[in-house]
Amino acid sequence: MVADGYELRPVEVSEAGLAACGTLLRHVFPHTSQFTDAYLAWQYVQNPVGPVVGVNAYAGDALAAHYVTLPMEARVGGVTVRGLLSLNTATHPDHQGKGLFTALAEATYAAGADGGYRFVVGVANANSTPGFTRKLGFDLVAPLDARIGVGPVGQAENPSEVGFERHWDQPSLAWRLANPSAQYRLRTKGRRVAISAGTDRPGVSALLGTFDAGLRPPGVADGSIGPRPLTLWIGLDPDVAATRRAYVRVPERFRPSPLNLIHRSLGAGDQSVRADDVRIRALDFDPY
Repeated sequence: MVADGYELRPVEVSEAGLAACGTLLRHVFPHTSQFTDAYLAWQYVQNPVGPVVGVNAYAGDALAAHYVTLPMEARVGGVTVRGLLSLNTATHPDHQGKGLFTALAEATYAAGADGGYRFVVGVANANSTPGFTRKLGFDLVAPLDARIGVGPVGQAENPSEVGFERHWDQPSLAWRLANPSAQYRLRTKGRRVAISAGTDRPGVSALLGTFDAGLRPPGVADGSIGPRPLTLWIGLDPDVAATRRAYVRVPERFRPSPLNLIHRSLGAGDQSVRADDVRIRALDFDPY
C-alpha cells in the first residue's frame, strides 16, 4: 500500500523488525527508557492473545512512522470478544505533518477488522484525544478518574457486573507481570489479589487492579516496591466511584495530563461503551 510517496507495510515482529521499531521509538522519545529490545519482544511478540497488529510507513528503506495495537480480550455485554488496545505511535521528525499517523491508524484498523477484532480501545492524553475523535471516528467515553489516599481503595470483594471490562486469565496475567521494565507487588487478601507498582512520586504507589485469587499466575511471588504510604488509583469503576473510603480525587491541575478513555467499534452493529457501564484499571492500559 502506498500513501503520498510512502510505502505502508504491516509491522514485522522479527528480530530485525523489532530493532527498527525500537530505534525509531527511542529517537522520537529520547527521555523514555523502556523501549529496549527485551521490552519490545515482550510487548509485541510474547502476548498470549497474539502479536501486535500495526503498520509502518517507509520512505525508501527508512522507517518514517510506526503504529501498533495490542490484541486483548474483553467481556462485552457478558461475552468474551477479541479487540485491540491502541499502543505505540511514532513519526520521525523529518516526516511529521504529512498525515502519516491517520493513514497508519486506518490501515491498522482495517487489518484488525479483517482479523476478527471487534473494537479498538485506548487511553489518550488531552493533546492526542482530538485526533482520535475527529479524524479516526473514536468515541470519547469519559475522562479517567484519579484518586489518592491511604489504605485499600475500596474495590469490592465481588465486583459488580459491567458492560465492558478487559478479560484476564492466568496466561495473560503472567505475561503482563513479566514486563521487563517494571516491578510489581502482589498481595492477597481474602479472595482477591491486589497488584501494585511504584511511581515516580516519592512515597506513592499505584494500585493497578485487584483480581480473583484463583487467577494468580503459578510461580509469581509477592514483590516489593519499597515503603510507599500513599496509593494512587487511576481508572473507571462503579465500585470505586461508590466507595466512602478516605480517597480524594486528584485535581486536574496536579495531573501531568488528563487521560481519556476512547473507543471505536470495528464490527457492524457493535455498540459503543457507556461511561457508567465500564471498568478499566491501570493494569489494563499499561501506564506502569
